[in-house]
Amino acid sequence: MITTIDEERGEVIVKTGDSETRYSLSTAEGFAAASRAWVRATWDSKYVYSFAWMGRPIIQLPEDMVRLQEVIWDLKPDVLVETGVAHGGSLIFYASLFEAMGKGRVVGVDIEIRPHNRQAIEAHPMKKRIDLIEGSSTAPDVLAQVKALIKPGETVLVVLDSNHTKAHVLDELRAYGELIGIGSYVVATDGIMAQVKGAPRTGDDWDWNNPLTAIHDFVAEDKRFIVEEPAFPFNEGVVTGRVTYWPDAFVKRIA
Repeated sequence: MITTIDEERGEVIVKTGDSETRYSLSTAEGFAAASRAWVRATWDSKYVYSFAWMGRPIIQLPEDMVRLQEVIWDLKPDVLVETGVAHGGSLIFYASLFEAMGKGRVVGVDIEIRPHNRQAIEAHPMKKRIDLIEGSSTAPDVLAQVKALIKPGETVLVVLDSNHTKAHVLDELRAYGELIGIGSYVVATDGIMAQVKGAPRTGDDWDWNNPLTAIHDFVAEDKRFIVEEPAFPFNEGVVTGRVTYWPDAFVKRIA
C-alpha cells in the first residue's frame, strides 16, 4: 500500500496494486487513511517515547490515554489493574485521575520492576493510590496477590500492557477477565503490531503473534465477552474511530 498526502489539493491518495483511490482530507475516510500513515510514522520515529505524565515517562500514544480517560470517567472503577509497569507513567496517570475523582486505586504488575523505576514511583505524590506487585502477570501467586487487593463488589478495570505475544495476552485475558464485572473492560493494548510489521523494531511473526489475534481468539471462545468500542462522549466532527496503537482493544464483559 502506498499512501500519498496532497496538502495542496486536500487529498489522500491510497494505491494498492493497480488500484488508486482518492479521499478528501475533510472526510472520515480521508482522515482514516492519513492517520494510518501517521501512526506508522509515529512507530518508526519512536514518537511515543517523548511524553511524560507528572514527571514519569509514559510511552503511550496521547490519544489512547485520553480515550481511556473517557472510559475511566464513565465507569468510575474502584480498582484499575495494569500489567506492565515500565517507568510508571501510566500508573501515575490513572492515579492522578482517581485523585481528581476522589476515589480509585491502581495495581501495577510487572515481571521486573527496576529499582530506579520503583524508587521514582514510590517517591511520587500519587503513590498513595498505587500498589506494586512484582512477578509474572499470569503466575498463580501474582494473581492471588492482585485478587487480595480487590474488595468484594468493587468495580475493576484491567489494562494489559506487558508481554505482547499472542499466547501471553490470551492467558492474561482468560485470567483477568474473571476479575471484571458486567459492563467493564479488559483493555488489551498494542494490537498495532500486525499493522506495522516490517517496520523497524518489529518481528517476522507480528502478523499473527500479537494482542489483536489474542483478543479475537478470546472473544470467540468465551461468549461472556465482546469487542466493543466505547462511544465518544463528545463529537461534533465526522471522525468516529480512534487514532490508536490499540485496535479492538476494549474487551467488554456482557455476561
